[in-house]
Amino acid sequence: MKQIYKITYLATNKIYIGKVAYESFRYFGSPDINIVNEDFRKLPIETQKDYTVRKEILWESASCSDSQLAKKEAKFIKQFQSNNPDVGYNRWPKFN
Repeated sequence: MKQIYKITYLATNKIYIGKVAYESFRYFGSPDINIVNEDFRKLPIETQKDYTVRKEILWESASCSDSQLAKKEAKFIKQFQSNNPDVGYNRWPKFN
């Protein structure tokens, strides 16, 4: 099952939109770790040690192609503006 998911980092209140070509309940994407770490370093130490990450499946398909999956991911990134550094951790497509 191919999926588009949204990860919400509740501590920073930022999101990441990603795709996976196979159903995975434990995969949480691959945002730039340096950008995420930079935000977390600004948080109180208590929050750095105890935080919640939420994963939501936004869309899934058993039959779409990889190119359709990539187009759908870009659509959701733009829709949620997760490529806006104030909103999320996606850096592609470039935010205007």
